[in-house]
Amino acid sequence: MATISLSHGSTSLHHPDNSSVVEKIGRLIQVHKDGYVERPPIVPHATCMVPSGLHVEATDVMINKFTNLWVRMYAPTNKHVSSKLSLTVYFHGGGFCVGSASWACYHDFLINLSRVASCVVVSVNYRLAPENQLPAAYDDGFDVIMWLKQESMKGMVNELKWCDYSRLYLAGDSAGANIAHHVASRLVSRPVMLPKGIILIQPFFGGESRTVSEKHSTQTINSALTLAASDTYWRLALPVGSTRDHPWCNPLAKGARGLSGMRFFKTLVCVAELDILRDRNLEFTRVLASVGAPVQSIIYKDVGHAFQVLHNYPMAQTRTHEMMTHVKAFINH
Repeated sequence: MATISLSHGSTSLHHPDNSSVVEKIGRLIQVHKDGYVERPPIVPHATCMVPSGLHVEATDVMINKFTNLWVRMYAPTNKHVSSKLSLTVYFHGGGFCVGSASWACYHDFLINLSRVASCVVVSVNYRLAPENQLPAAYDDGFDVIMWLKQESMKGMVNELKWCDYSRLYLAGDSAGANIAHHVASRLVSRPVMLPKGIILIQPFFGGESRTVSEKHSTQTINSALTLAASDTYWRLALPVGSTRDHPWCNPLAKGARGLSGMRFFKTLVCVAELDILRDRNLEFTRVLASVGAPVQSIIYKDVGHAFQVLHNYPMAQTRTHEMMTHVKAFINH
């Protein structure tokens, strides 16, 4: 197996001139005017090890060593020989600019998702902006689907031998949900493998006009996304000169590709009540329904953006358990 890098960007070296920082989001990322990018290792990474007793195994697989595209796969170990499992391709969040399939918070979350929903999860480690602006992440997502299509015929990867490829789901949270949506849209016109459904957890969309939840947002420990951070992520991720009404950011903007293609599969939108993205998520759901797409949205009370991987306040754990139950029902319906 090829060597897999468990991080993106610079984590140990520091730019000699801190005064040259032109973009910064907390302690997560600093971009210097000469293009140098720092991502301090403040979020721990996890290896493939799974705690005993959870009945899930994890494996890292390199897909493209030239772009460092790799996936971490999770598969239940207590599966029944007579039945095949659904397959969920998952994209992590991080505003397209930070995050990894090896981040411990995602590792723990997806172990539980695989266990609770009894499905195989393929977690994608896609390229990050600003070094690789959009559509690099969309391209990586599509390449994973192409790889899965080949695996469905070859049967080389042991964990995937248990998959029912007709029960393919695309899922993700925040920027990962945005990726899941755009990869699904691409698959409508290039049906390599058409998903049965998509699961969008607090999808990261934006726009030039502010929504009510954006205008009246307040920064609390209950949410991982502020309006200022959202704007910065979009400046770093979109092609130079783009506005937040670019179709990749705002799928409802004038000139964006229509959403009628989403009628080919069902969609679950998970919305956090205290998230600045709440109103955009709900409007996206309404527009999907208006074009005849089978869609449902669920609002999780008293929690903010990325609650399912933060767990830094008691209500987050309760709502995460509820969301796991809803995702399980959605996948296995």
